[in-house]
Amino acid sequence: MMETNIGKKVIIRGDRSGVEFGELVEHKGREVTLKDARRIWFWAGAASLSQLAKDGTTNPSSCKFTVTVDSITILDAIEIIPCTDKAIKSIEDVEVWKC
Repeated sequence: MMETNIGKKVIIRGDRSGVEFGELVEHKGREVTLKDARRIWFWAGAASLSQLAKDGTTNPSSCKFTVTVDSITILDAIEIIPCTDKAIKSIEDVEVWKC
């Protein structure tokens, strides 16, 4: 039986939509829905999204993570990366980037 990531905090990489962080609530093919989602516009302090999902960021002041939205549906997901507790805390502690 395949492990599910439903209910877990994940990083989603979209083919064209970008990168989002949040709790996975639904996954149907390339369509995924997250709740309490933040767009990861720019990250620093991690070499890749895989490292960000595992270790978090070592340079939070240089990251650009947007406000949290209640939910988002992404129609072009090509990667779902579950996050560790360490990474979740790190990502959630990054100050909101906005104008």
